[in-house]
Amino acid sequence: MGKKGKAAALERREQRRREVTLLRALPYEPHQRWWDHLKPRAVAVVTGASRGIGFEAARQLALHGLHVVLTSRDAAKGQDAAGRILGEAPDDAGISVEWRQLDVGDAASVEAFAAWAVETHGGIHVLVNNAGVNFNKGPDNSVEFAGQVIETNYYGMKRMTDAMIPLMKPSPYGARIVNVSSRLGRVNGRRNRIGEVILRDKLLNDDCLSEQLIDEMITKFLEQARQGTWSSNQWPQMYTDYSVSKLAVNAYTRLMSRRFSDWPEGQKIYVNCFCPGWVKTAMTGWEGNISAEEGADTGVWLALLPCEQGTNGKFFAERREISF
Repeated sequence: MGKKGKAAALERREQRRREVTLLRALPYEPHQRWWDHLKPRAVAVVTGASRGIGFEAARQLALHGLHVVLTSRDAAKGQDAAGRILGEAPDDAGISVEWRQLDVGDAASVEAFAAWAVETHGGIHVLVNNAGVNFNKGPDNSVEFAGQVIETNYYGMKRMTDAMIPLMKPSPYGARIVNVSSRLGRVNGRRNRIGEVILRDKLLNDDCLSEQLIDEMITKFLEQARQGTWSSNQWPQMYTDYSVSKLAVNAYTRLMSRRFSDWPEGQKIYVNCFCPGWVKTAMTGWEGNISAEEGADTGVWLALLPCEQGTNGKFFAERREISF
């Protein structure tokens, strides 16, 4: 892409950014606020929410009127984050937020959280799988911590989703699962994609896509990362371990949507994923070009979509569907 093409792409992004800013300023109409019709208050769980996009998703959902369970591994940081949301909200906002310890990389922690959620709230209505890690910044592309990245970003999301599905409360409006992902995880991205054509085609073919296929891809990548042969085997070349983890998140989102597609009315679960963009957070070394508030917006929008607009198994950015 030449200078003119890059300039045009930048202008398109900025134009969409301005459009979304205007959309965010529009209040939800009473008939769109499905969560207001649930008694007791609708419960939203946000993982990895002590800072960045997770914190912003928790804050925005709380401001919209949901009861938010803000989770984090670190107790002090999580409690401080919940306190900031409560402290910074307008006095008449009716904010309801609580903190709970959760490590999505620890099966026992997820199991304990699920037991607590049932006992305390009887279940949940919204799950935002935000918890994630990335150890590369700028031009770096090490796979030294690939195992930890995959364990948190993919298996942690999967573990949490599997634990929360039985807890999703039946309602006429459907429950929501929103997975934070990335354009870097596109199967067929222009600059950052899976080079193996057969694998790429299988991942994009709903008839071939399976949990086994995803897990086999992950296992193959991690083995090559350990052997030091990954770079010559056509994996994504930018933030490789992070990109592979988000590719798996995207594929699993599609797989789950198929699982939920024939669930009866009153038990519907809508699952989608989104790319927040290049956000100014600790994960990017504060090098992003948009704020965490802007980055969280599409995820919050997906969590709150009116049931008549319910979508399933799709990938979004800036409130628009994009390709996998």
